Amino acid sequence: MIAAGQCDVVVAGGTELMSDVPIRHSRKMRKTMLTLNRAKTLGQKLALISKIRPDYFAPELPAVAEFSTSETMGHSADRLAAAFAISRLEQDEYALRSHTLAKKAQEGGMLVDVVPFKVPGKETVTKDNGIRPSSLEQMGKLKPAFVKPYGTVTPANSSFLTDGASAVLLMSEEKALALGYKPKAYLRDFVYVSQDPKDQLLLGPTYATPKVLEKAGLTMADVDVFEFHEAFAGQILANLKAMDSDWFAQNYMGRKSKVGAPPLEKFNTWGGSLSLGHPFAATGCRLVITAAHRLKKEGGQYGLVAACAAGGQGHAMLVELYPQ
Repeated sequence: MIAAGQCDVVVAGGTELMSDVPIRHSRKMRKTMLTLNRAKTLGQKLALISKIRPDYFAPELPAVAEFSTSETMGHSADRLAAAFAISRLEQDEYALRSHTLAKKAQEGGMLVDVVPFKVPGKETVTKDNGIRPSSLEQMGKLKPAFVKPYGTVTPANSSFLTDGASAVLLMSEEKALALGYKPKAYLRDFVYVSQDPKDQLLLGPTYATPKVLEKAGLTMADVDVFEFHEAFAGQILANLKAMDSDWFAQNYMGRKSKVGAPPLEKFNTWGGSLSLGHPFAATGCRLVITAAHRLKKEGGQYGLVAACAAGGQGHAMLVELYPQ
């Protein structure tokens, strides 16, 4: 909207309250209540009420499910991990890496953009409280969360549901300087992609990354900082394998060769959604600002942000450090 000249200054953000998810009535009960609302006479209302059965009161339990397939994302992650032959140990090792790096970043004062929040009736939350480095032994004791008993996705190697909010201030460089602001970074380029929402629901970063690099005229070697959304450890590892596979590029992406996997020394080095949590509406801003802060801290120029999303969507964005 800024590029199109429709806006000068935009605040973009989102809020998610996963600790108090609305629980719906059953479909039968909802239909009856809607019909009851249109009933004109007392007789019509009583006739409808008389049709209500005990099973109408059974609630629909909340689930993080893909709307086009009704499959929970955990099941999708389990199938994706199996398709790419990613073991439970590999997933636990990556999750442990995420928590360990997040703890190091938190203690080192890297996560400076967290705003304290007073929870009514409780203490003020001053930092992300889901960071819990454990051990592979302890993580190995947890049972599969979705595909039982043989699945590999567990609570330890999945992003946890949490409350959160975020906001980011956007404007043109000219407007920012006129108002006396010093930008953190440029939004250099971005793309959205989509793929099969069943078998490739979580592979958005694989499809989006080469497109955004080509659009910007850059290569993987030009990128100094990678920030990918960690929905599940299996999802991240599957994307890294797919990005590093000529066979996958040729058979599924219509490309002659692979784009290559990001080197881990540049990848999510301050932790990620596995350790910081994933309040859906707030994660995007966190990824972008973390990339900007890492570029400044590490002296890099380009950061690549990528994420998967519901509906088989994927997104990738290039941010560039603003000259210091």
